[in-house]
Amino acid sequence: MSRPAPFDLVFGGLAAERFPAIRDSLARSGADPADRDRFVLDSEATALLRELVPEEGAGEAVTEHLALLHHAWLFWRDGSRVSTLGRDEARILVTGSAPAIAGGAGGARYIQFPERMFWAELEEGRPHEPLDGLFVHDATASEIAVLAVFGYHLAREGFSVASARGPRPGSLARPGGSPPFAPVMAGGTEAGLHSLTGEAELLELAARARAAAKEG
Repeated sequence: MSRPAPFDLVFGGLAAERFPAIRDSLARSGADPADRDRFVLDSEATALLRELVPEEGAGEAVTEHLALLHHAWLFWRDGSRVSTLGRDEARILVTGSAPAIAGGAGGARYIQFPERMFWAELEEGRPHEPLDGLFVHDATASEIAVLAVFGYHLAREGFSVASARGPRPGSLARPGGSPPFAPVMAGGTEAGLHSLTGEAELLELAARARAAAKEG
C-alpha cells in the first residue's frame, strides 16, 4: 500500500514544529506520556488541542480530537512507524488462529489495513465507513489503547475515529452467534468484507494486528 497515513494529513506540517515542545513539557512535569489524563493537562498539549478543535466543535469533538492528538504524539515520539497488512494477511488475522501478543512489535505505531476491507457503523442509522487503519500503543502493562480511523481518503476533508482501551478480550461473542468480524452489511460475505461491531472486536483486532505487525 502506498497511500499516505492520516498522520501526514493532520500533523504533517505541525509535528516538527509543535510536538517537541509537548515532549519537553511532559518531561519537565514528570508525567507519564501514555496517561491521556495527564497529557491533556499539559499546557503545550492543551494549546495545540484548542487550535485543532473547530470553533463550533465541543463535547464529543473535543474528546475525539484529544484522542487523535494523543495517539499521534505517541506515534511521532516512537518514530512514526507505519506497518501495513496485505489482504491475505488481514484475512488470516480474523479467520485463522489468533496470533499471540508475544513477539509483536512494541511501542506506538499505525497499522494500515487493505482499503475497504473492514467496515463499521459508527453511529446507529448512519452509513457504514471503511477502516483505514489503527493507532495502537500500550496504555498500561496489561492494557492497550487503540484509535481506529474510518472513512479516510484524500478526496474527503477529515475522517471519523473510534477509540477503545482495555486488555485484549481474547474470547469474543456476538449476539445471535455470528462469528467475530463477520460482515453485517448486505452482500458483505460475497464481497469478502469484514465488520467491527464493538469495542471488544476493535481491541482484539488491534492486538492481533500488532502481534503480526511489520514495518511498511
